[in-house]
Amino acid sequence: MRIYENPQPAQWAELCRRAEQDNSLIAERVAAIVERVAEQGDSAIRALTEQIDGVQLSQLEVSAEEIAWASEQVSEQVKQAIEVAMKNISAFHEAQMPSEVRVETQRGVVCVQRPVAIQRVGLYIPGGTAPLFSTVLMLALPAKIAGCREIILCTPTNKQGRVASEVLYAASRCGVSRIFKVGGAQAVAAMAYGTESIPKVDKIFGPGNRYVTLAKQLVSGRNTSIDMPAGPSEVMVMADESADAEFVASDMLSQAEHGRDSQAMVVCNSLALAEQISAAVERQAAALDRADYVAESLAHSRCVVFDNRDQMIAFANEYAAEHLIISMSDAWGVANEITAAGSIFIGNYSPESAGDYASGTNHTLPTSGWAHSCSGVNIDSFMRKMTIQELSQDGIKSLAPTIIAMADAEGLQAHANAVRVRIEKV
Repeated sequence: MRIYENPQPAQWAELCRRAEQDNSLIAERVAAIVERVAEQGDSAIRALTEQIDGVQLSQLEVSAEEIAWASEQVSEQVKQAIEVAMKNISAFHEAQMPSEVRVETQRGVVCVQRPVAIQRVGLYIPGGTAPLFSTVLMLALPAKIAGCREIILCTPTNKQGRVASEVLYAASRCGVSRIFKVGGAQAVAAMAYGTESIPKVDKIFGPGNRYVTLAKQLVSGRNTSIDMPAGPSEVMVMADESADAEFVASDMLSQAEHGRDSQAMVVCNSLALAEQISAAVERQAAALDRADYVAESLAHSRCVVFDNRDQMIAFANEYAAEHLIISMSDAWGVANEITAAGSIFIGNYSPESAGDYASGTNHTLPTSGWAHSCSGVNIDSFMRKMTIQELSQDGIKSLAPTIIAMADAEGLQAHANAVRVRIEKV
């Protein structure tokens, strides 16, 4: 991991660059998969699953018997952990439920903003190197709390055609309506367009590999909304003399093991601390099972040293991390000056793992600098806001001169006439 001392602002953009991916080679392949599923439905799903994953599927939907069997395979320890996580995630997201807004903007003119749940949502749960049953909790629970009528889940199987038991158990506990054994770009296409077996959804949520990400971006430009742009996972740790180098190293490695293109960044205030952290990373990495992922991730991870707090904060805001851990003496004061981050973790005892699993916040967050303009998944992600207005006779009379003047100025005669004919009647 390379250390940079007091880089000039002109260098910051380069230091904030994520691991670049050349998607041009797979973009055509993803587009072909999406079009094939849109045209051929279930038959395309089966053929692609056999071709890409080497799995022959007799049925696409997970049966009640499979869910019951899977539930028996999950250990009591994991079941208890899921219950605790569900309790905390539910509590935090229930508190986010929006209220209806009703305002009489002037006499006789009432305006309402009403939150309405998205009716049918689709969740994509990766099942490759690590079946992410925690993501089931992060997506299905807020969908249920928001009031979504139907929750569809797609996830790939193993070579034996089985979905990870923990994924099925978590889905059943969270009220998922239907589960399908479909992964990759074909799963996204199926939820976007619908097939004989898989219903079309209104919005697609969930992380995935480059094929999944490109497919989500492709369908979002056509007919189906998505949660957010997504990219490789990332963490930034801000550290000063109050930080523990071993803690910082563990946080970096917990992110690095997500994948080869994940990124871990450190911003600290002394070269000595940077060197301590680097040494701790090497020691801890040597003991990890996923050492190959970690090594590649650390190859494009960086440690940046600044002499003063203001520059540390400015650089953190420039980077806009998915996860930002602040291990500094005035952590809350620093957090108050952060304007771009997906989720912030305060102090030495708030590892990013807590947010990934069970503290209550959502772990589906903007990456690749999208935290400058996007929020992480929250209860609003599963809702839309609908406005309603009612004008009484007094209301239309008092507002008519304003509406007519503006419509006439824009040259929209029919708009003005829609008011005039009412005033004449009144």
